[in-house]
Amino acid sequence: MIKINSSHISELVGTFFLTAVVIGSGIMAENLSQGNDAVSLLGNTIATGAILFVLIKSFSSISGAHFNPVVTLIFLIKKELALFDALKYVLFQFLGALLSVVSVHYYFGQQIMQISTNNRGGIEMIFSEVIATIGLIITILFVKKYNPKDVASAVALFITAGYWFTSSTSFANPAVTVARTFTDTFTGIAPSSVDNFITGQLIGSYLALILYNKIEKN
Repeated sequence: MIKINSSHISELVGTFFLTAVVIGSGIMAENLSQGNDAVSLLGNTIATGAILFVLIKSFSSISGAHFNPVVTLIFLIKKELALFDALKYVLFQFLGALLSVVSVHYYFGQQIMQISTNNRGGIEMIFSEVIATIGLIITILFVKKYNPKDVASAVALFITAGYWFTSSTSFANPAVTVARTFTDTFTGIAPSSVDNFITGQLIGSYLALILYNKIEKN
């Protein structure tokens, strides 16, 4: 039986609300934008950046406010998190993300169970997610080390920018990526596109750690 502590609950709650805002604001924006995708994306972007700031401020002193399996992976590799703890973090992140999809669909009056038909492209999306994830991870690592009080604002601002300068809209999060396959709404991603996104996220996180270590050694 898995022993649950406040860190695991924080990761579940944080990933739940992060995913809820990503998907829910996408639905709301699409409902109100009268078919203008730029307006929908802007609404989705602002809401996501805002909730990231709030969630990181709320939970960073409890769990580290990862809400993202690749962030957890990086801190596992850096030996700042034990293997079993990292696995539990990832479990609760995915659980929180998946519970969020059901909840958002319910309160927006959507069909509860959906599979996305939104194909988000091929190999170019791998590259886009590599860039997005490198940016996210180096933001976290450098700001955490040199300006720890600014992590929440830095991460929120990077993801806000990432929505607009990457063709993939900067998913950079395997748990949220998988959850988005279960919503056929504005922010959905077809299952056929998931491999590209997660491949890019894993490669990007590894390259970010190499880059961080290289800069720190010089």
